[in-house]
Amino acid sequence: MSLSNMENETINHEIEALLANMSLKEKVGQVNQKLYGWEVYEKTDTGYILTEKFKEHVRIWDGVGVLYGLFRSDPWSAVHFDNGITKDASADVANMIQKYVKEHTRLGIPVLLSEECSHGHQGLDSLITPVNLGIGATWNPELHEKLMAAVAEEVRAKGAHLALVSTLDIIRDPRWGRSEECFSEDPYLASRLTEAVVSGMQGEKSEFIPAEKMAVVLKHFAAQGNGLGGKNAAPASIGERELREIHLPPMIAAIKYGALACMAAYNEIDGIPCHANGYLLNQILRKEFGFKGAVMADGCALDNLVSLTESKEKAAALALENGVDISLWDDVYPALEAAVQRGLVSEEKLNNAVRRVLTLKFKMGLFDKPYMNRAQSKTKENNERINLESARQSIVLLKNEGILPFKKTISKIAVIGPNADSVYNQLGDYTPFQREGSVITVLKGITALMKEAEVVYEQGCGIRSHDEEGIERAVDLAKASDVAIVVVGGSSARNFDAQFDVNGAVIDTTGEEEMDCGENVDTADLELGGQQMQLLKKVMETGTPIAVVLVQGRPHAISWIAEHAKAVISAWYPGQMGGQAIAEILFGDVNPSGRLPVSIPRSSKQLPVFYNYKEGGYKKDYFDMSGSALYPFGFGLSYTQFDYKNLQAERQMLSVSQLSAGEKFSLTVDVTNKGERAGYDVIQLYIKGKGSSITRRVKELKGFKKVWVDAGETKEVTFELGKEELQVFSSQNIYKVEQGSCEIEVGNPVTCLSLDLSIC
Repeated sequence: MSLSNMENETINHEIEALLANMSLKEKVGQVNQKLYGWEVYEKTDTGYILTEKFKEHVRIWDGVGVLYGLFRSDPWSAVHFDNGITKDASADVANMIQKYVKEHTRLGIPVLLSEECSHGHQGLDSLITPVNLGIGATWNPELHEKLMAAVAEEVRAKGAHLALVSTLDIIRDPRWGRSEECFSEDPYLASRLTEAVVSGMQGEKSEFIPAEKMAVVLKHFAAQGNGLGGKNAAPASIGERELREIHLPPMIAAIKYGALACMAAYNEIDGIPCHANGYLLNQILRKEFGFKGAVMADGCALDNLVSLTESKEKAAALALENGVDISLWDDVYPALEAAVQRGLVSEEKLNNAVRRVLTLKFKMGLFDKPYMNRAQSKTKENNERINLESARQSIVLLKNEGILPFKKTISKIAVIGPNADSVYNQLGDYTPFQREGSVITVLKGITALMKEAEVVYEQGCGIRSHDEEGIERAVDLAKASDVAIVVVGGSSARNFDAQFDVNGAVIDTTGEEEMDCGENVDTADLELGGQQMQLLKKVMETGTPIAVVLVQGRPHAISWIAEHAKAVISAWYPGQMGGQAIAEILFGDVNPSGRLPVSIPRSSKQLPVFYNYKEGGYKKDYFDMSGSALYPFGFGLSYTQFDYKNLQAERQMLSVSQLSAGEKFSLTVDVTNKGERAGYDVIQLYIKGKGSSITRRVKELKGFKKVWVDAGETKEVTFELGKEELQVFSSQNIYKVEQGSCEIEVGNPVTCLSLDLSIC
């Protein structure tokens, strides 16, 4: 027996022994994640104390299975530096919780601490990275693996164990407020980045999680990015083939890399809520895909099932029977004890869920080492370097009519716009409170880089506000400057005036907030909000050379900007180091290398505009507007030029049996940097299948390589296409490689080479 199998047998033996000794109440306590973490402690003049609410919960259930958000900080939790848990105190408070549970429960089972890590940890003193849409724009899984390893090390040192990370959502409608949490509109790109998250945070696939790593809870399973009308948690009106082709691939990839947990999605699919969808969670996820990990509910999602069952006990039985192992804040799983006693669900079903929870605790080593040493910051500088490089590579140059990079001999620079010096507008949703000086805004980045120049600033207007008071001041600054950098876009910054639902989503706004993106903040119109277009037009009328920088959580409709501005950059929400990265690109210290992870529409009226639509005989354009995207998926400019030649295939024909046995097509292409600057190119490989039993998409991404090419250098790039890339979910509803042909395109959306491959 191998060491891995021996370790697994040991874990299973210990779990079964523990399970046999547990009461029904203790079992129910292990699958409950009822508490809000910020309600279990109080900060005093002398330190931290545990609340009576926490102690009462421990008494009722004789333990705590999972505790959410102990370190969470944001306006919803109302946790900030005055009342929250700072990095230096994190391990102490985590240990306090473990010690109390160990000493005040019969079995002393340690607690799993789960934390939001959508773009860095949503806790005080944390590394805040570019949002997922920005990470998607890097097209660099290797870099993202390093970044997620840095996040895991930081959060694990605080005492947490489970990292809740959005990786499974595919953006199909940019009106959705959670677009920023998606890697891409494409499942292949999202899958590669999901693999990076699992590898970076959990380490290599093994029976135990290393001391500096965490288990990842991948969000959200499944199809939440396909909500009707781009509305949050709306039904996904799709068939099984669309589900499997677009929304399931990231989870399939994650399982192969050892994913240990995922979170069910709020939405329903074909009338069945994901939290009650046994076909999705038990048949497809566990039986077909071989997932052995735990499924966590989303916040209060199980309460929604009561509308189906008309009782909490029946809702609890429904969710447990259909594959949900761990609750989140709801009033449903506390009713599991009664559900089992009434015979609504078997105790063995509950045992299976408890086994998965205990498995996570054993894999994290909590039974042997439940306590953490104080958080260390030995790697802080290295982590910030990785974060900065991620921000650099996330920025996409959309247009440049010869004015970028700006010359460093410029004397006076006007920095204008609502996102030029707004800390929280640059960070995205699920962001903790920040210390003064922890975030480099665009204004700060330019000021630091251009020390010899005079840098002047005017906000000009807000994101949503209709106040025009600052526009004329901005115009005057632009007139008196050599160049103007106008930073507009969106904001996912929450504030204390907003009203929040029990799951933390924004449910109402007073009209004064700047927030126009984020969870539950969906928008019908993708144009820039408030007076931003008025500001931009007025500044452009001055004749001063202008670069437009979009800091945003979704692709906005920017047709006017694309037509009239000389230079346009999309920076997404670039994180704490974003202002430095933007400045370095504007002034030429860094060659932009980001590529669009999502298509940019001309208007919300033409949605959807994702690139991988189904081929067919229907008309693609509207009578009054083009049906194509303004900027297509995969697009992005550089300060140099790349050329592609010599696309060749080692073999242009393979049989179905050869591909099924593991043989692959091997292709090579030469990429040459024809400019005077070194830089990254992203070489993309697309296929268009022909001769299938099903209709195919106009093209599908099936490979990419991000390659550094020196000025004048030529590099040979190799791709492989095998069973995984070429199989389809056939008309027989099985995955298979079918006979036919594939047209291959290699390059980018503007310039590419093509050849045909045959499958016999």
